[in-house]
Amino acid sequence: MSSQINNGRAFKVKDCALVAIATGKRAQNLRELRDNLAVIHPGSIYYHFWAGRLRPRFDDPQFNNDFAVWAHYALHDDPLAERLAVIDPCEFQDLESLRREIIEVIEERLEEREWVPWVRPDKQFHFVRSQIVVFDTHAVIERPEDLCDIVPGLSVGSVFYHFIDARRREPLAIDDFRAWLMGFGDKYRDFIMRLAAVEPYFVTLVELRRQLAHVCMRSFDRRSQ
Repeated sequence: MSSQINNGRAFKVKDCALVAIATGKRAQNLRELRDNLAVIHPGSIYYHFWAGRLRPRFDDPQFNNDFAVWAHYALHDDPLAERLAVIDPCEFQDLESLRREIIEVIEERLEEREWVPWVRPDKQFHFVRSQIVVFDTHAVIERPEDLCDIVPGLSVGSVFYHFIDARRREPLAIDDFRAWLMGFGDKYRDFIMRLAAVEPYFVTLVELRRQLAHVCMRSFDRRSQ
């Protein structure tokens, strides 16, 4: 259950970090990547699509997930990298559906190739999964209107936890802001709809925070700072 469902309570702001955990699984070619993807813990798929938001990245920003980055830099397979890069995990109901999509894209590419390239041992793809560590910031939002003051100053970890990671939590599987606002009935329906329209995947967390702040200001007819 989302920790922020209203029920008369204030919104408690959390922060988070993702701790990387080695799985021992690795791939040196595309077939091995596909075979490991079929059995890897779903938390690894989550990590390789989302963890880049919380760690410094020096890769080409057009590649939004680690599979696409590996296809480009290690395999030098740009057609595959581009197909993987456009996969939006938000469009899938769960990680298993996302897993099937990735495998389908890889199998399609395998059928197109006459031979399967191998990478050097130091360029292998290492499957990693993550454990989320949550911190209490002790910041509390009493009224939805206060989001206008709080959101622009949120850490990127807070943005990730409340707007992205929250979608894995039941029963609503939506971001914490909307889950909390729904506790006020229909009063903030327009606000909720604007938040639902924000796309979290193809932007950085800093840009996502800016967009959320803009939605808050617009919803309460306040001028952005």
